[in-house]
Formats: sequence, C-alpha cells, structure tokens
Amino acid sequence: MTTSMNVGTGEWKMAVKNREYKTGEGKAGLKNIPFQKRLEPHLDELKWLYMELYDNQQMFEGLCSGMEEFCRARRASLKRLDTKREKNPGWFRKSSMLGMMMYTDQFAGTLTGVKEKLDYIESCNVNYLHLMPLLDTPRGRSDGGYAVSDFRKVRDGLGTMDDLRALADECHKRGISLCLDFVMNHTSEEHEWAKRARAGEREYRDRYFFYDSYDVPRQYEQTVPQVFPATAPGNFTYLPEAGSYVMTSFYPYQWDLNYRNPAVFNEMMYNFLYLANCGMDVIRIDAVPYIWKELGTDCRNLPQVHTIVRMMRMIGEIVCPGVLLLGEVVMEPEKVAPYFGTVEKPECHMLYNVTTMATLWHSVAARDARLLKHQMKAISRLPDTCLFLNYLRCHDDIGWGLDYPLLESWGMKQVPHKKYLNDFFTGKIPESFSRGELYNEDPVTGDARFCGTTASMCGVERAGFEMDDAGMDHGIGRILCLHGFLFFLSGIPVLYSGDEIGQVNDYTYKDNPEKAADSRYIHRGRFHWELTGCIKDGGSVQGRIFSGLKQMEELRRGEPLFGADARFSVRETWDDSVLCLVREQEQGKLVGIFNFHDYERIAWIDETDGMYQDMMTGEMLRASAVRVDGHGFRWLKRAEAGS
Repeated sequence: MTTSMNVGTGEWKMAVKNREYKTGEGKAGLKNIPFQKRLEPHLDELKWLYMELYDNQQMFEGLCSGMEEFCRARRASLKRLDTKREKNPGWFRKSSMLGMMMYTDQFAGTLTGVKEKLDYIESCNVNYLHLMPLLDTPRGRSDGGYAVSDFRKVRDGLGTMDDLRALADECHKRGISLCLDFVMNHTSEEHEWAKRARAGEREYRDRYFFYDSYDVPRQYEQTVPQVFPATAPGNFTYLPEAGSYVMTSFYPYQWDLNYRNPAVFNEMMYNFLYLANCGMDVIRIDAVPYIWKELGTDCRNLPQVHTIVRMMRMIGEIVCPGVLLLGEVVMEPEKVAPYFGTVEKPECHMLYNVTTMATLWHSVAARDARLLKHQMKAISRLPDTCLFLNYLRCHDDIGWGLDYPLLESWGMKQVPHKKYLNDFFTGKIPESFSRGELYNEDPVTGDARFCGTTASMCGVERAGFEMDDAGMDHGIGRILCLHGFLFFLSGIPVLYSGDEIGQVNDYTYKDNPEKAADSRYIHRGRFHWELTGCIKDGGSVQGRIFSGLKQMEELRRGEPLFGADARFSVRETWDDSVLCLVREQEQGKLVGIFNFHDYERIAWIDETDGMYQDMMTGEMLRASAVRVDGHGFRWLKRAEAGS
C-alpha cells in the first residue's frame, strides 16, 4: 500500500489535512475521529524517525496509507473504547486492576471454551486476561508458541480469528481487557517469508540475516552472547539446502527478522494493527531488546530499538489509541526504565518486572530479604509514570540473574549460590520444601534455570505427598505471603492460572514426545477444573488459598492507596529476613511487612503517626516493633484520627 506522492513533510502534512476519512460504518451517534486528526500531531516526529532509520519516502508513505486502512477497518465498538480511554488515559493504573495469564488449550481447550469460563475468571476478580501465544506455529517446533508461522491465524485446535474477536467482544462487555503476545524479533522457519527466503527469493532473504559464508556470522559471534548456550548454542544456523547461514538468536527454527529493511518494519506494524483490530487491549512485545542487530555490538538494547518502539507507540496512538504496549525486557528495573521512554516521547505503557520474580524466590530460599529490599529501593526511585506488571510465576523458567556483586559482599558467591538455589528448589537438600526441575542445564558450567509451580515451590506438593499437615500450613502461608507482597507493589499484579487453587507440578509432560525435552511444561499443565469444586470449602487447600487471595484482591480493589500514583518507599526493619514497604498519599498511608523466615520475627520499624489497623485481621496496633508470623505478612493502614 503506497501512494504516488513524492513530497516533503510540509506538503505531505497539507495533503493529509486535505484528505477526507470516512469509516463507512454509518453507526448512528458514533462520532468518528478522523485518521488525519490523530496523525497530524505525530507526523513530523514519525517521519523524522522513520527517515533516520530507512531514508525511504515511498515506504513511509506506504506505512501511512496502511495505517489509514487499518483505522478505517477498526470496528465501531473498538473506536468507542478508544475514545473512552483517551478521555481517561490512566484507566490501567487503578488499584482495581488484576491480571491472570493462561494457556488457552490447558485452561479451557479452545478460545470458545475460555469465553464460556469467563464467569470463573470474574470470580477471581480478574479484569486483565493474558492469553499465552496462540497464533499459528509448527507442531513440535514452536517454543511454546513463540515461533510464529502466521501472525493472522490462530493455531489449529484453538479456534479461529473470529473466535478471538468474539472472546474480545465478550471480555469488553464484562470490563475485562485482553492481552496477546506479539513476537517481533523473529518468525518461524515455516513462515511464508522464510519459505520464500529458503527458496532463494532475494526480497525475502533480505527480510532475515542470510550469509553465504561464515565470515560475517563469525564476526557477530565474537560480540553477541548466546541465549541458550546448552540447548541452542551459537547465533546462526546453517541451511544446507540453501547453502547459507541464517541468524537464529533463540532456536534454529526461529529466524531473526532484519529490521534494517523497511518492508519488515511496515509489514510487522500491519500485523500489530491487525491484532489490535481483533480486539486486543494490550499487545505484549516479546524480546524487544533484540530487534536491532549491529555488527561489533552485543545486539542488545541498541538505540534503534528505542526508535522502533517509539514509532510503534505513535502508530498505536494514531490508529488504536485504546491499545497498550507491554514490553518484555529481561533486565533489572533501573535498566529497564529507558523502555518507558520519557513524558514527552513515551515508548511502552507498561513493562514486565522480570528480575523481581527471581529475587523474590531467592529471598524464599535464603530466608534473606536484603537483595529484594535493595531492588525495591531502586524501583521506588523511578518516576511514578513507570508502571510494571508484577508476578510470582510466569510461563517461563526462573533464571538466577541476580545482583551477584552485591550478594558476594554478603558472602553469597555466584557459582555456589546458584547451585544452592537450584538444589533447594529441586528438593535435593534436607531443608528444602520445594519440588521442581532444572531447565537448560549446562553440564560444563553447572549453570541452570528452574521450573515449577508456585504451590510446588512453596511446599504444597511435598506436604501433600507426605501427608504433613503442619508442612501444608506452612506452604499455604508462603503462598499467601508472597501474593501479599505481589499485591502490595505498584503496578498490575498478574496471577498465573492455577496458582489460585494451589495447582502443583504436572509431570505428565514427560509422556508427550513433543514436550518431554522441555521441563518448562512442568508448570504449563492442564488446569484441574475438578479442584475448583473445593474453593468454597474453607478447610481445603484450594479453599484456603482461594479465599485468602480473594480477601486481598477485594481489599486492594477498594483501596486507592494501592493505585500506581501512590508514593512508594522502603523502611529499614533491622532484620535481614523482614521487608517493609510503605505506600502513601495525602489521604492516607499503608505499611506492608513481609517475613521470609520460617519463624516469627520483629520488624523494628517506628511509624509514629498514630494507630494502624491490620487490613487482613482488623487488629489495631502501633506500627512499631511489629511482630510477624513465620512466612507471614501484615498490611497496616493508618487509622483516621478519632477512630
């Protein structure tokens, strides 16, 4: 889609102003916001950035024409949602936001099945639903759905794009936002572009990184780290049938896209807008730091990445302003922050808080909250415009990318500490209550990542197997304490489907030849619907966990101090096992205390501004030398004067 105009920015802007935009929908009472009205304030910057990368006027005009087509095709219901959210740009920053991530097939079989289970999702107080990758991928070579062969087709067995639109429509009627992954860095080797590139078509070879000899790949390998050195070593794969090498940063069947080619950028933006027009409210851009490659660098977080994300943000604001960008950037929070952009030039609306997950589980195993405290201080220094998605578990493994220089200053050296963490969580040492499996273990270095469900990591699996009632109490206590921490953080807490009923590891993946080699499927198991029948039984494991989470969810939803705009800070507790966080605004103050030790500890704080009420128990107390049960927590709210 290109135009014949070959003009400068000023003439182009005039041409845009003079063009009429009609939706063709004819909806009575629907006020159409013209495409050009949203384009105009962004046009100068969008064109400047595009020409800086590509210096191609024709392709830029084609991008704008394509954007207009997607704007015209956007359904009336989505346009109304766009307008509503434009009037309330902070709609996703409220304390009422609660997410849940799930695999469609494991949760309900199909997209229609998910739609039929929305009552249950609502009963979990969830209003943000992240469906893990569901677009078309080759069977057996999908990397959990992240090797996409068609960005506009749902994977066989899950449904159709019409089913996805129907689910989105029903979610919107219920006030639930829908999130979907958009894999930007690569395609599957079975994507149409890859097939045509393999066949020798120059246009499509240029959409990837193809080299006829190993000379250039050898130069890349000198500076580019390996993502999976044990299971997928190197950054290139040789294709004997093509007599060429292709860049494959992740797995050999995932071919890196060449964003130096404007055709790649334009077509991927059209795919992004297509998913937005299917009704997605949040687009999670996967592996975003990798998308620009530069010889002689580590090909991570290069300036051009930010240019691309900034353009993507503007394209969304022009065509689908109700849609949010969620960035997956696997780094510590202070290094992730640049992906938010600036107030004047924003990039992602939200980012994943990746390292807090690993640091949290380190705290559980070490009974030591110092590193978590250090990280919370770093987060508290970020502007309150920085909004994170926070979680205890995600679909992926847990990599121990911790701050080892700091840990070593406390006597925890990197290699033995990683071994301790992996031995602890796999249950190899007597003091462990956890069960799970290693992932991507390197027999040379001994390095590995870890896989397991929240319940199994907290001791529910072991206690159930050993019929240990006291151990089960401790396991449930850990689950609730960790969620108490999760819900106290600024941002949007996201549950992993099954955690709300204490679902344990699923070892049946080993019976499936397509999954057996990937231990991540241990925590990607089938949702056990039969367990939901126990959630109203206050004495059952499921009932105790579900009701405990529900109490926290409802308290959080009704308390504005949990909103993203509240000031967030850390208090010293003078106990390495105890973390204290504070949230405050002019109208009030919350104090959260979290004990990572197995036994009762005292938080040696001294908040002298009055009495506090424990939100979970109703107990009135002073926020001074506060006792906290082993693997327990307190949410304390400052009482109003005279109460």
